[in-house]
Amino acid sequence: MQTYLVGGAVRDELLGLKVKDRDWVVVGATPEQMLARGFTQVGSDFPVFLHPKTREEYALARTERKQGHGYHGFSVYSAPDVTLEEDLLRRDLTINAIARSEQGELTDPFNGQADLEARKLRHVSEAFKEDPLRIMRTARFAARFQPLGFSVCTETMALMHDMVAEGEVEHLVPERVWQEIQRALHEQSPATFFQVLRDCGALAVLIPELSPDADFNAALDALQCIHAATGSTAERFAALFCTLDEPTCTARAKALKAPNDCQQLARLTVAFIPVIGQLDPAQPDAGTLLELLEKADVWRRPERFSSLTRVLECALGAAGRERLKPLKSAADSAFGVDPKTLMARGFSGKELGQAIRSERLARITQAVSRPSF
Repeated sequence: MQTYLVGGAVRDELLGLKVKDRDWVVVGATPEQMLARGFTQVGSDFPVFLHPKTREEYALARTERKQGHGYHGFSVYSAPDVTLEEDLLRRDLTINAIARSEQGELTDPFNGQADLEARKLRHVSEAFKEDPLRIMRTARFAARFQPLGFSVCTETMALMHDMVAEGEVEHLVPERVWQEIQRALHEQSPATFFQVLRDCGALAVLIPELSPDADFNAALDALQCIHAATGSTAERFAALFCTLDEPTCTARAKALKAPNDCQQLARLTVAFIPVIGQLDPAQPDAGTLLELLEKADVWRRPERFSSLTRVLECALGAAGRERLKPLKSAADSAFGVDPKTLMARGFSGKELGQAIRSERLARITQAVSRPSF
């Protein structure tokens, strides 16, 4: 029985980066031997065990064979006769197919160290094309390591393009697609993720609405802007979708099975953009501003409104940001309306709601008639 540190931990060590998670592969062992040593089995598709003290994952060396479409279309073989090299062969990229023994000796059968030095993302073998999720993983690694100068090598990009042409991407389930997108939105260069997907043709399958050049470039500009502002996942997702119209945005966000907060913020963003674009920043219509604030449910969801304005600032650009100032001023003014004061004056029920709205409109009208923005 031999144990090796594998994958991202070895890669990041060699790059001089902080290692977050450590994964191990065990060669020459059986599940019974692992259990006898106090490990807890957690894998159902193949034997994966948790260390009794560190709780790190130890997987028995295995091979995989394609049997169907998509991420789950594999048969797995795990036995003591599977070698370390055979286990590394099933991995996606050469930089992730390096192992280090407990004595510190590196095993690098596919020249991953050379690709680390050359800053190249290269597939280990033709088996790469058996799993379409690897297209998204490769794009995500490109987004993570772009600041270090990494890029997808020509051969791997060509292979990814062939996989798209053969329809493999169409078999990805939305849940897995969303997991990769969510993680990619927080990588070092999230725009690179979508650029790689576009270059290999996968974006036209996954989010075809972003394919046109103008929409794609504007979306990535907005995404990079909100990324620089360390925006939340919902803010990043809304920025990415900012060039779409409301029905298209709603349909695609739902198809991707994005969380509700992401869907709602994206929908509000694309609904606000055309209205904000038509506002006269010098003489904005108070009624329109109040309708926007009501649509945003700003009084019950002030934090979401703050997220919305941050995304709109990135989506509208420098010129459009001036048009947001009246909306912010309107929100500040309308927040000053105290329902309890109106109730003390005798308003209740439906009349109270009307009185609150009238007071908010009056305050917004006064604020925009003497703009301080």
